[in-house]
Amino acid sequence: MLSAGSTHRQETALPTPAELRERLPVEDRLALQVAKHRQEIRNVLHGEDERILVVVGPCSIHDEVAALEYGEKLKALADTVSDRLLIVMRAYLEKPRTTVGWKGLLYDPERTGSGDLNEGLLRSRRLLLNLAEMGLPLATEALSPFAMDYLGDLVSWTAIGARTTESQIHREMVSGLPMPAGFKNGTDGGINVAINAMKSGAHPHHHLGVSANGAPVMVSTRGNPDTHLVLRGGRGITNYDEGSIQHAAQALSAAGLCAAIMVDCSHDNACKQAERQIDVAREVMRQRRAGSTSIRGLMLESFLEAGRQDDGDDLRYGCSITDPCLCWGQTEALLRSL
Repeated sequence: MLSAGSTHRQETALPTPAELRERLPVEDRLALQVAKHRQEIRNVLHGEDERILVVVGPCSIHDEVAALEYGEKLKALADTVSDRLLIVMRAYLEKPRTTVGWKGLLYDPERTGSGDLNEGLLRSRRLLLNLAEMGLPLATEALSPFAMDYLGDLVSWTAIGARTTESQIHREMVSGLPMPAGFKNGTDGGINVAINAMKSGAHPHHHLGVSANGAPVMVSTRGNPDTHLVLRGGRGITNYDEGSIQHAAQALSAAGLCAAIMVDCSHDNACKQAERQIDVAREVMRQRRAGSTSIRGLMLESFLEAGRQDDGDDLRYGCSITDPCLCWGQTEALLRSL
């Protein structure tokens, strides 16, 4: 660990993205699979595939063994409902915090509070590789632009969270991403910030970056044509009702954007109550069946066990340590009913 000239900052050397990818490579067949999954998601978002996109999985992954067990169950279910639903597994390795707290497997894999990005990068990439080997499309939240250089080649769909939708850096990053990216509405529930973000993400940019070999570079991006809106409510207000979705679709069309909408059934739309996701999902699908074609996807937080738990030494296997989740039985029954 090296001092950077101040007691307030220390630096620890990390592998470059190229070095980590060389250590844990993506074989050609897996790269083709990821490309295929990305195109299938694009087709749904642009209305060329009538299926519903469902991004489902743990709020955050803290236990790789439990995540792999969940992935096996989800893959089996996804195959049986693939004529109606395109299921993508949440593999969230970074967690934004309102103040402080555990920031995710990537940063602190042993949850000691001391952080270990060297170990976190290795374990995160290995986990994504193992999940991809099952044949699952994978989703994550792009919190650190640098992290996508290490992990993005295994990701088929990316979210930009409510806290970062307004960030210029994240909009520039999305502009250069090779997969569809959903911008969540702001934490206040408003959609204008996300609409502006979609416009920016679809536009070419020139920005500061780091090459795969670790050198500072100017990155020039072409713009991402597959940005879309994710409605997640805000500050205790829901926005999955018919009026809110119609308003959002009209606002997207007026802005010259693709009126593809995904509804996050958790967070403020569920009033932080995991089981309410079931009612939200059913209501959104009712609207879809009634002719609301702008609804293209759903997001659900789900793990092996229901609810959540505080981090500690005696954790329940397969239970979230961040937001509360549906259990597997609830998830399977809901997706089959949809």
